[in-house]
Amino acid sequence: MLRRHLPLLAGGLLAAPSLARAQAWPARPVTMVVPWAAGGGADSVTRIFVSGLEQELGQPVNVVNRTGGNGVVGHSAIATAKPDGYTLGVASSEISYFRTLGMSEISPDSFDIISRLATIPAGVTVRAGSPWKSVAEMLAAIKEGRKGLYTASGSGLGGSWHIALAGMLRAAGMEADQVRWVPSQGGAPAMQDVVAGGISMATCSPIEGKALIDAGQARGLAVMGRNRLEVLPGLPTLVESSLDWTFENWFALVGPRGLPEETHRRLLDAAGRAQAKPEVRNLLAQRGIVPVWETPDAAGRFARDYAITAAGLLRALGLAKA
Repeated sequence: MLRRHLPLLAGGLLAAPSLARAQAWPARPVTMVVPWAAGGGADSVTRIFVSGLEQELGQPVNVVNRTGGNGVVGHSAIATAKPDGYTLGVASSEISYFRTLGMSEISPDSFDIISRLATIPAGVTVRAGSPWKSVAEMLAAIKEGRKGLYTASGSGLGGSWHIALAGMLRAAGMEADQVRWVPSQGGAPAMQDVVAGGISMATCSPIEGKALIDAGQARGLAVMGRNRLEVLPGLPTLVESSLDWTFENWFALVGPRGLPEETHRRLLDAAGRAQAKPEVRNLLAQRGIVPVWETPDAAGRFARDYAITAAGLLRALGLAKA
């Protein structure tokens, strides 16, 4: 009788390693790709979120900044990674208009979008020695000067912070390209250029320049969100300056298309718990970053709808190539 049960027992033992492998994710460290430079908005969102995600996964999550190609390099690294859950990333809103700009075939459909993680408003920051004390003074100078006299940066050409600038200029009654855009690998390097006097202004989030503002090396003029930032309450909104323009960038947790169903479920559950942690939400809020969590379906719909809106805006601004 004992022998009759041996085949069944052996079959169970053989099946056990296979079952363990199927349930093992994550059995080793996970890589989280950030397509933008260290110290910028995307990097800050990612590192704060990862601090909570590591606790939930019980594995290290290594943040890797893959810059280049105005965001294309890092996003491509995520989209083309093996869909096993060990290479994930935090995508920025650029995935919604890479195609429109003719930069890449990457789109929201290139990823498994888990959820948006955060939104960050654009702003206007100048060096501490700038003659401009307000957005009104800055816009008056830009309007009086020749096209291209003043320069700005914060992202790649046609990136989120470029769209923010173009929209602000149009709202002020000027051409979208009145200020010459200098491409950069993110808000952090752009802020360094502002302080060094290499460019006239940065239109990345004021959060990315907060340390320089606090140190007296830069001056914030405005925020493009709907409300003032709690961490920089002295910055007025553009609406307060009678300028009808708001712009907020967004960031989403994504993986390469085709994550295994069980891995996707485990990641969704763990990421949701991580994003709900008070310490994670508080750290984001302290930096003026608005935490977001939603279902994958809602996140995918938002990204695709945003792509349609962005395409229309880029065409209106003369930046679309596709």
